[in-house]
Amino acid sequence: MVSYKELGLVNTKEMFAKAVAGGYAIPAFNFNNMEQLQAIIQASAETKSPVILQVSKGARQYANQTLLRYMAQGAVEYAKELGWEKPQIVLHLDHGDSFETCKSCVDFGFSSVMIDASALPFEENIALTKKVVEYAHQYDVTVEAELGVLAGVEDEVAAEESHYTKPEEVIEFATRTGCDSLAISIGTSHGAYKFTPEQCTVDPQTGRLVPPPLAFDVLHEVEKKLPGFPIVLHGSSSVPQDEVDTINKFGGALKAAVGIPEEQLREAAKSAVCKINIDSDSRLAMTAAVRKVFAEKPAEFDPRKYLGPARENMKKLYMHKIVNVLGSDGKAE
Repeated sequence: MVSYKELGLVNTKEMFAKAVAGGYAIPAFNFNNMEQLQAIIQASAETKSPVILQVSKGARQYANQTLLRYMAQGAVEYAKELGWEKPQIVLHLDHGDSFETCKSCVDFGFSSVMIDASALPFEENIALTKKVVEYAHQYDVTVEAELGVLAGVEDEVAAEESHYTKPEEVIEFATRTGCDSLAISIGTSHGAYKFTPEQCTVDPQTGRLVPPPLAFDVLHEVEKKLPGFPIVLHGSSSVPQDEVDTINKFGGALKAAVGIPEEQLREAAKSAVCKINIDSDSRLAMTAAVRKVFAEKPAEFDPRKYLGPARENMKKLYMHKIVNVLGSDGKAE
């Protein structure tokens, strides 16, 4: 059993309470490798933003759970090296699909876990979530649950269509499970292809696809039912068109990739939404930089020469999200 506190990590309780009260959201960035982690820590340390390092079940298998633990511990020490005296860093399991997976993460030093039982019937979702909460809370690990289903694909998580969260269910769900935060479905979606062209309109000036608006009415109803309760948005990458254009310019084939407009995310961050998940945008920024190097320098084979620019491009993206979208800069001095 490894306690996250020994690694210098924190759970989400205090940072979420501050975010809800302060009208901003905490960035939750998924990572799979060293370059992503370096970029996240550099951006967070320079902006003094609390941050959640998210690891999916697939990323945990890819990177190795033991290595991840030491990478998280190293991230805390690296942040201090960069001048961030008291780093507020969470290591969070994204979309845990079973009690066993969540328990394993708690035991390996995660400070927060998500149990995603949203595809199960309501009572089964409650039962599984409550079981995870009861175990995690013994070790002061916070638990995120999900009510409602997001469409799209992210690692092992896949659903063809979304089902909005029912506001009338949230009080019973939160009360009976004891979860610390709740991911809801209001029209966000996993992956880079969040919407079909048929779901979008076309901007007459740019010719680009414009996605349907988020269901803020559902969000506001949830806020009324659970005042001050931490709400989470998954599938909230914006799919920056400049990164998509760079990928396509240098041999990629990302057609009709559409994300959540940043102005809608800014609006959500000012509400009870205190955690916004961003994964696809980082993948796009990394891929765009790598493709550019390979296209312009086809003889290059030193990984540092293409992963270095990828790291810089991701850092730029993370800093933009922290400062211009989520408003979490300066909140962890």
